[in-house]
Amino acid sequence: MELKTLRSKLFWPAIILYLIIGFYLNYVNYSAPYIDIEVEKENGQWVVTQLDYKDWADSQNIAIGDVILKVDERPIDHLNQLKYKSKILSANDLTVMKPSGSLINIHIRHLDIPQQFLYIFFVPACYYFLTLFIAFYLHFKQRNSKLADLLILFMLNVSLAYVSSGVSGRLDAIGIIVNRSSMVLCLVLLLHFLRNYFLFVKTNWVFMDNIKLFYVFPIIAFILGFTGTIYPAANDILSNIVLAMFLLLLVIILSILLISYFKYSSPQLKILLNSILIPFLPFLFLYALPQILFHTYILSAEICSLFLLLIPFSFIFTQLTERLFDIEYHITRLRYYVIFSLSFTLWITMGLYFIAGQYLTMTVMSGVALFTFSSLVILFYVKEKVDYRKRKILFSTKGDYIHQLYTAVDKIGKTIKIDELLEKFAYEVSMHLELEDVFVITYNYVTNEFLTMAGESFTIHPDTMEELRLGEIRKIDRVYVAFLHQDAHYKRALVLGHNNTIHLKDEELLWLELLLLYVNNFIENTKMVEELIEELKHMKQADDGQLPWLNKLLWLRFEEEKYQLAQELHDTNLQEQLHIAREVDVLVNAKNTSDIQEQLAKIHKQMLVSLYELRSYCENLKPPLLDTLGLNAALEKLIRKVQERANFVLIYTIDRLYLEDERMNLMIYRLFQELLNNALKHSYAASVEIHLKEMNDGFEIIYNDDGVGCNVEDIIVAESMGIRGMQERVKAFNGQFYIDAHINKGMSIRIIVKEGSETLDYNAHSG
Repeated sequence: MELKTLRSKLFWPAIILYLIIGFYLNYVNYSAPYIDIEVEKENGQWVVTQLDYKDWADSQNIAIGDVILKVDERPIDHLNQLKYKSKILSANDLTVMKPSGSLINIHIRHLDIPQQFLYIFFVPACYYFLTLFIAFYLHFKQRNSKLADLLILFMLNVSLAYVSSGVSGRLDAIGIIVNRSSMVLCLVLLLHFLRNYFLFVKTNWVFMDNIKLFYVFPIIAFILGFTGTIYPAANDILSNIVLAMFLLLLVIILSILLISYFKYSSPQLKILLNSILIPFLPFLFLYALPQILFHTYILSAEICSLFLLLIPFSFIFTQLTERLFDIEYHITRLRYYVIFSLSFTLWITMGLYFIAGQYLTMTVMSGVALFTFSSLVILFYVKEKVDYRKRKILFSTKGDYIHQLYTAVDKIGKTIKIDELLEKFAYEVSMHLELEDVFVITYNYVTNEFLTMAGESFTIHPDTMEELRLGEIRKIDRVYVAFLHQDAHYKRALVLGHNNTIHLKDEELLWLELLLLYVNNFIENTKMVEELIEELKHMKQADDGQLPWLNKLLWLRFEEEKYQLAQELHDTNLQEQLHIAREVDVLVNAKNTSDIQEQLAKIHKQMLVSLYELRSYCENLKPPLLDTLGLNAALEKLIRKVQERANFVLIYTIDRLYLEDERMNLMIYRLFQELLNNALKHSYAASVEIHLKEMNDGFEIIYNDDGVGCNVEDIIVAESMGIRGMQERVKAFNGQFYIDAHINKGMSIRIIVKEGSETLDYNAHSG
C-alpha cells in the first residue's frame, strides 16, 4: 500500500503537468495554420520572397513579390517576430497587395494546407493522447514500479518535445522553453531508465553509475530556453547548443547499447537497441547533425519526428516483463513481420513513384511509405490474434496444444521451489486458457482448512476434495477444480474461474490434464530436492559425519579420479619407463661394448625426460609453491612453464590477493592452469591475455585470446576443453562464469568470485 501511494504521488502530478502543458501546446498548434512565408522589407513594405507551401499559395493567388499588409487583421509591423526572423509563421487571415495595387483578403483554414495540418497538429496530437493512454496502461499494469515510472516520464517528455516542436517554431515563449527542456530531459530519463533496466536484467552496466549528474543538462536547456524568450535574436545559437547537448546524450546512449549488445548479445538489449536506434537515427542524421554542421537539414524536424511514433509501441513491447522469458520468439516474429511489411512498402512506394511521381512530393511519398509500413505490421499482429481466436477452424488443434504443452512444461520446469512452481503453473494456465482467476488451493488434513496462494477466498466441501483423483478435472458451480498433488498432510487443487462462467473445450481439458500430470511429478521431485537440502543443512549443523549415501558417492568419485590418473600414468610415464628398462636390459646382455657410453648417455637423457614428466604430474596434483611461497609465486612459475612451451605472446598481470578462505588459492591456480592449457592445446592464438584482479570482496579473472574460437553451445554440450569443469569450480564457490566465443574470432572468459557468499548465485552467460 505504501509503494502504491508513493507511486501515485509521483504519477498524478506528472500527469496533471503533462495535461496542462500538452493542452496549451495543442491549442497553440491549432489556433492558427502554419504557413511559413519568408518576407523581406523593401521600401518600408514587407515583400514575399519565398513560399514553403507553393500549391496552397498558387491556389490563393499569392506569389513572390506580393506585399503583406496585415496579419490577422493587424498591420504586419505589429508582428514582433519579424524583428528577429523574417517569416510569417502562422496566421488565420492575410491581407495581400498585388504588384498591380489590388488587395486580396485571404482566410486560411487548416485543411487548406493538409501537410501542415497533418505534421504540425494532427499527428502530434494523436501522439500526445496515445502517450497518455500508454502512461496509464504502464502505471496500472506494470509490476516493476521504478522502471515503469522512469519509462512513463521518458515517454511523456518525448511527447511534449514532439508536440512543442511546432509551437517553438512559432517563437512561442512557453513552446521554446518546453521544447528545449524536454528534448534534453527525455534522453537523461532514458539514460536513467537504461541504468535500472540493466540491473533488472542482471547485465553489467558499462557507463558511470552516478546518472543523476546528467540532470544538469535539462536545467541548462531550460535556462537556454528562458534566455531565448528574453533575447529572441540569440535563438538560433541557443537552439544549436541544445541540439549539441541532445546529440551528445544520444551518442552516449547509443554507444552504451552498442557496446553492451556486442559484449553480451542479450535478446533484451537487441530489442532495446532497435527501439532507440530506429526512432532517433532519422532525427540525428537527417536533421540535427546537418543543422549543427551546415545550418540546413535534409528532412524537416516534423518529418523526422514521425519516427518517434515507434517509441511507445516498442517500449511497451519491451517492458511487458511477464513475457521477457519468451523474448526470442517475439524478436523472431517482429523480424518476420518487418521483412514482409518492408518488402511490400518498397513495392508500393516504387509503384507510386513510377505512376504518379511527378505529382507527389518527397514528403508525401515518405508519409505514404511510413503509413503503409506501420499499417502492415499492425495488420500482421491483428491477423495473428484473429487466427488464434479462430484456431479451431483455421488450424489443427492437436499441433497447437502440443506446442503449448511443450512451452508450458519447459517454463514450469525451470523453477526450484514448490511455491514458485505453483505460482508459475497457475500463471501459465491463466495465460494459455485466457482466464482471469486461476489459483491453487491447499487442503490441510490436520486442521481441515483451505489455504490459497494469493489470499483468494474460495472453499469447496472437504468431501469433494477427497473424491478428486490425480489428473481429474471437475466443474463445480461456475469454476473448474483440477486435482494437482497429494501427500501425507496436504492435498492441492487448481481452481479456474472467470468473471461470469467458463466452459473449457475438450482440447483444453486434455492439455490441462497432461500438464497436471507433469506438474505432479515436478512437485514430487522438487520436494525430494528440498528434503535433501534440509537433510544436508541438519547434518552440517549437527556435525555428526556424512550420510552413508554421500560417503558412497564421494568414494565412487575418488575411485573414478584415481582410475583416470592411473590410466594416464600407464599410457605415458609407465610406458616410457618400460622402454628404458628394455634398453638397459639390452645393454646388460650386449657383447659389443664399444659404443656403450653413447647408449648410456641416450638412456640417461630419456630418464631425465621421464622424471620431468613425472614431476609435472606431481606438480599438477599438488602445486609445490602454493603452500610455501603463496599463490603469486605458484602462478608465476606456472606462467614461465607455459611461456617455454607456447607459440603465442602471453600478456598477464597478477594482483596480490588477501583472501580469508585459503581454498580459493587452489581454485585460482586450477583455473589459471586450465585456461592456459586450453590456450596451448586448442586456441592456435597469436596473443593470449590473462589477468587476476583484486576486488573489494573477492577477485576477478579475465582471459582473452585471438585464436580460432569456437561455438559456445557446442563446447558446453560436449563438455570439452575443460569448460564444464571450470564452471563447476566457480559454481562451488558461488561465483559467476561468463564466456563469449565465436568461430575465428577468439574467446573471452570472465570469472567473478566473492568471499562470504552463502547463497547460490551462479550465472553462466554465453554470448
